[in-house]
Amino acid sequence: MDLDPQAFAAEWAAAWNARDLEAVLRHFHEHAVFTSPFAAQIVPESGGRLTGKPAIRAYWAQGLARIPDLRFSVDRVFTGVDTIVIAYTNQKGGKVSEVLRFEGGKVIEGHGTYAG
Repeated sequence: MDLDPQAFAAEWAAAWNARDLEAVLRHFHEHAVFTSPFAAQIVPESGGRLTGKPAIRAYWAQGLARIPDLRFSVDRVFTGVDTIVIAYTNQKGGKVSEVLRFEGGKVIEGHGTYAG
């Protein structure tokens, strides 16, 4: 992988904490897929699976509107062959992991996973 996972995670968290959706999306491929159990709640017809940057943007924009105090604090970063996992704590103290698979330097697949 041609990026520094720690630097990527720090930039990712800073963009979210600044509520800068376009800065977050800059790292995503146009045809990226993102899954999340919350996407199923906010965009029920998605079944929790969003395909393409426009669909991901619309979901995250709704999420930001619903969570005005959103804040992420990176706990750990795990690195695989083409994958980064960002384990973080959200504004409610919830433990979350963002699993991001890269292709050509951009996120092609992402998964929001939440501690039970």
